[in-house]
Amino acid sequence: MPLIDKPAPGFDLEGSDGKRHRLEDYVGRRLLLFFYPKDNTSGCTKEATGFRDLQPEFDKHGVLILGISKDSVNSHQKFIANHELNMVLLSDPNATVMKAYKAYGEKTLYGKTVSGVIRSTVLIAPDGTLKKHWTKVAKPDQHPAEVLAYIDEYCT
Repeated sequence: MPLIDKPAPGFDLEGSDGKRHRLEDYVGRRLLLFFYPKDNTSGCTKEATGFRDLQPEFDKHGVLILGISKDSVNSHQKFIANHELNMVLLSDPNATVMKAYKAYGEKTLYGKTVSGVIRSTVLIAPDGTLKKHWTKVAKPDQHPAEVLAYIDEYCT
């Protein structure tokens, strides 16, 4: 079932900042969640640093960015330090939230079907509805600019 124009699934996850983060904490704000497989890997680093570099542009539209992976908070903190990331990363060790957002499941990896994190991104409107869902992001280095282009066009 598509998630677009439906209430975004709730979440309650520990963040790299040592705080709990819940969807209801962000009511009234645009929230961008990007789901990624693993801290400090090539594609994930390119995606996260892309969002880091474009953060001032996202700020102009009032968009808060949070990254979510199965990695631990400790791993997230190292990832942030290694790449000077400027966003909070949330830990979803059991992939509960990722499953709710269709960011975990079957995918093809090197010609084999496996279960795992599906690199994807969602934009949640200030009223808590899911407004855009980028499924199966293929080019993590280009994705942040693609997301920003959508926000520039539709969220002004």
